Parts: sequence; structure tokens; C-alpha cells
Amino acid sequence: MSIMDNAVYVDGKRTANPADLEETCEVTRERGGIAWVDMSWPAPAEIQAVAEEFALHPLAVEDAIHAHQRPKLEHYDDVLFVVLHPARSVDDDGDGHVDRVEFGEVHAWVGPDFVVTIRRSRTPDLDAMRAGLEEAPDLLRLGPMAILATLLDQVVDTYRPVVARLRRDIDQVEDQLFSRDPEVSLRIYEATREVIGLQRATSPLVDMLRELHDEREAETEADADAAAAPDHRHVELQRNLRNVLDHAIKHAETSDTYRSLLTNALNVHSALVTQEQNEESRRMTEISLKQDEQMKKISAWAAILFAPSLIGTIYGMNFDYMPELTWTFGYPLALASMVGLGGIFYWIFKRVGWL
Repeated sequence: MSIMDNAVYVDGKRTANPADLEETCEVTRERGGIAWVDMSWPAPAEIQAVAEEFALHPLAVEDAIHAHQRPKLEHYDDVLFVVLHPARSVDDDGDGHVDRVEFGEVHAWVGPDFVVTIRRSRTPDLDAMRAGLEEAPDLLRLGPMAILATLLDQVVDTYRPVVARLRRDIDQVEDQLFSRDPEVSLRIYEATREVIGLQRATSPLVDMLRELHDEREAETEADADAAAAPDHRHVELQRNLRNVLDHAIKHAETSDTYRSLLTNALNVHSALVTQEQNEESRRMTEISLKQDEQMKKISAWAAILFAPSLIGTIYGMNFDYMPELTWTFGYPLALASMVGLGGIFYWIFKRVGWL
């Protein structure tokens, strides 16, 4: 099976390493301890086997088998089913620079005397988390909820480097924004996609932590109403959950802020592109207007020169019998007609603004 670790804890200390799930349940009942079964990328049949031993609800089992669930917290009688989306930064080309953010999935069932975790993610390191808890028996004595609170804390901690990386990306986007870098739109899109993933992971987590915190607070108040000493487990768990909740709220608010910054950056980029297009259109319009003015002048001068050319062409055909050929004033009249018509055309074009 894909069981990474399987242990029974009594009074915060590891007391047994069962060989199989059936032995785990038997030892837990005999010693009054807590069982913690950790699985990694299990097959559906393996999840079904765990579900049968711990009497897990079929709907939660179905969600765990199909995976790709949204972050959520569900109550099935006295068993909690939790879905979390931890994050990790991935360097695809090995150059030491983060290329993308990858979101995994972790499922957990938390019962009165057991915890079952299923990891489909490389983060957080549940082996290191278990080792840390085993070195803190006082925390393990608080019961299965202490394991869940620690898991939640570990998942929230995976968002810290992602948030820092996104901050650097946004700073670079802002630097590129006014440098007319053609790649800035792609950077904005990629960063926005990652921020949306962070929002989807952190926003539901805030509500989940609030619910768990309020439940522990209600249990503490119930102890007070019964005139009994508050259960230190409820108080300590309440403090731990409040600390994790504060971090989750911070990351959720930061992701919202980043989303707004990227949206504004995209709007500014669109405005700059539109401005560039308008400037280019204005420049092309100015060039077209200048060309029109030049064409007007060329056309006007062509018309002015057309009159003398027409007269000269007619009287240059060299026919023997043409009017005015033998007239004494024929030549001066032809010159005067050329100048006169040219002058008339010049005056007309000057009046309409072509010259």
C-alpha cells in the first residue's frame, strides 16, 4: 500500500507501529490512543480499505478518490473531512529562478481517536511534520485536533514563499510597465493566474479556520457555563488556531491586494497601448494630411501649367491654314493668353487654399 507512516500515540508518545490497518484500529482501542495513518497518492482501492477500517462517510471517501476538490471543511457526525491546497514554487529549467507556482491537494479525516491524511502534493513535508510533533508530546496530548491544527499551520506556511515571489513579480511588472516591454502583458497574465490560484486556496481556508476556532471557543465557554475548569486542550487549540487564522487572513488579504494591483497594471497597460495606437494614428493622419496638401499644390501647379501647354500645343501643330498664324499680334496674344490663364488659375487656387 501507499502508506507512508502508520503509528499509534498514547499520551503524546509513539507506542506502536502497526503492520496493517486492522492492527492499527485494534491497538488504538486497546490502549486508548490516537492513530495517525499517512498515505501518499493512494489508489482508490487503498482509500476504500482505510474507509472501511475507520468507518468513513461514503461522500467524503468519494471526494478523496476523485480528488480535485475545492478547499473545504465538512462535518460527518464526529469526524471532520478537510481538503487543503498547499503551494510550492517550481524551477522547471533548473536555473535557480522560480518559473511557476504549483498547487497540490491534501485530504484529512480527523476523528475522536484517529487522523488519516492523504497527500497529493510535495508540500508540506508531512514526514518532517510528524517528526516535529513526536518531539513535542505536550502538543500531541491535545489529541487529533492538534495534528489538524499543525497540518493547517504547515499548509499556510507554504504560501509565504509564494507570496514573496509574487511580490517580486509584481514589482518587475511595474518596472516593465512604462518601459514599453512587449512581454509585460504575458507577465501580467501569468502572475494573475497564480494570484487567482492563491486566492482559491486561501479564501476558503480563512472560513475553515474561523469555524474550527469558534468550535473550540464554544467548547471553552461550555466548560465555563458548567462551572467546570476549562479543558486546557480547548484553550491551547484555540490559541494555535487563532495564530494560524491570523496568518491565513494575512495571505488572503495580500492575494486580494495583488489581484487589484495586477488588474490596475493590466488597465494601465491597456491604456498605454491605446495611447500608443492613438499616437500612431495621429501621426499617420498628420502624414496623410501633409500628403494631401502636397497633392493639392502639385495639382494646382499642374492646372496652371496646363493652360500655356494647351495653347502652345494647339499652335505648334504646324498646319498651313490656321487662324492668327499670319496675324501680326498672334504671337503676343498667344503669350498673353498663356500668362492670363495661368494667372486666373493661380488666383483661384490661392483663394481656395491650395497654394
